[in-house]
This record gives sequence, C-alpha cells and structure tokens, in this order.
Amino acid sequence: MTRMSALLAISSAALATAAAPAHALKPFTAQYDASFKGISAGGSMSLSQQGNRWTYAMGIRNAMANLSQATVFEDAAGRYRPLGGSDRSTYLMKTRSVVTHYNWKGMQARWTGDVKPQRAGPVAMQVGDMDALLVNLALVRDVGFGRTSMNYRLLENGKAKPMAYRVAGREKITVGGRALDTTKVVQSAGGKQTTAWIAAGVPAPVRIVQREDGSEVFRLQLTSWR
Repeated sequence: MTRMSALLAISSAALATAAAPAHALKPFTAQYDASFKGISAGGSMSLSQQGNRWTYAMGIRNAMANLSQATVFEDAAGRYRPLGGSDRSTYLMKTRSVVTHYNWKGMQARWTGDVKPQRAGPVAMQVGDMDALLVNLALVRDVGFGRTSMNYRLLENGKAKPMAYRVAGREKITVGGRALDTTKVVQSAGGKQTTAWIAAGVPAPVRIVQREDGSEVFRLQLTSWR
C-alpha cells in the first residue's frame, strides 16, 4: 500500500467513526424502587427492538395502583418518532385506558379509549413531536451530548405543549453499590415539576421525581439495569 493509500484509508476510517451515532439506541431492562402517592411500589423500564421499530415501556405497581405505559416508535435520523402509544392505570379499583394514534402522513394525533370528547383530537403534529415516555430517552441522549437546556414538544391528553428542561447541577447517586455521577435536569409548568437524574452509560434515567402543587406524586429510583 502506498503512503497516499494508507492516508486515505485512515481518513475513511476516521470519517466512518465520526459518522457513527454516539448514543445509538440499545435494548435494555431497568428495575426501580418506586413510590406512588407516598406508597412504596415496584417499577420497571424496558426498551426492545423488532426490525426498525422500538417499544419503550414503563410500569409502576403497588397494592393500590397499577400504572403502565408503552410507546412504539422509530429512530428517524436521530429523532424518536412515535407511531402509537398506550396508557393504562388502575387506582382504587378504577381503571382508565387510553390509546394514542399518530398519523405522520396526515400530521395528526388522536386519542381513543377513556378520553373526553374535547381531548380526543385531532391535534396538528410537528416534526420532532414526542410523548412523555420518549422524553426520557431524549434526555439521556441530549444530556449525553452535553446540552444544558433541552426543548421538546409533547403530545399528551389531547393537546400539544412545549416542555423545557434545564440542567440544575450534578449529584452522586448510588445504584447497586456503585456511585454514579449524574446530571440533574428540571422542568416546571402549570404547577407540575419533573426532575430527572441522568448518568453517562446508563440507558434510562437514574431517578425521576414528579410533583404537583408541591406534593410528590411518584418517584423512581434505579436499582439495576442490563
């Protein structure tokens, strides 16, 4: 091989490495200690792949409540584009089930199931729209890229709304005897506040706390992942 050929080969390899996604999605399963309205619960998150489609699921369960959410989506050039979602909750013997339908050709979202007529849609969609579950994955990706403020557009409960997170410091959190250096991000709107802690190399948030009007609604604390 000539010196010029060798240099071209090295340059090509470097370009290929630079083009590879730094935060490519990979299947995982994560377990959490959780609490819902002050009562201890078990929690889990998982990401699985079938072809070019991914399913991201989260569940929280205790003696009083069983909450489960799932989103089917595709990775469209780095954007997590939702294709369908489900949200089911049972609390104090009352069950609510909602299905979200995304029509990317018609650029409309609709909701069916236990929804009020005014919350059924359609809602006009924009490129980059996500649901609440996918925001978790986007935070892991964007904090990993070193961003200090993150703006998303969320489709939820028959409406679209902006969601802005900002970095609020760093904190060490111990998971399975291992101290993780995490980045704390916070978003607040309409009396609700969500705080998430993100660690490099961990595919899901290490901790999530949601509050409404100052009171904690639920908390997830990572215990293990694989």
